[in-house]
Amino acid sequence: MEVYNVYQAKTNLSHLLSLVQKGQSITIAKANKPIADLVPHQKKTLKTRKLDFLKGKIKIAPDFDAYDKVIEKLFYESKIFPG
Repeated sequence: MEVYNVYQAKTNLSHLLSLVQKGQSITIAKANKPIADLVPHQKKTLKTRKLDFLKGKIKIAPDFDAYDKVIEKLFYESKIFPG
């Protein structure tokens, strides 16, 4: 891995990019402290997802959307959530 200061990197960017394209990694430094790395681009492959992977494993109660009138009353009469 080669190290270039910012000025060298700016003046030789095309050359540095050609090195990176060949697989080499370049470190760019400012005041002899590394601040960035130029590395070859890697394509990310997306994993295919199976949409029905939980089919048959989750049970939903028939009254899942039923609500309790007492809880509703407490919710709307509270000072936190004025109805």
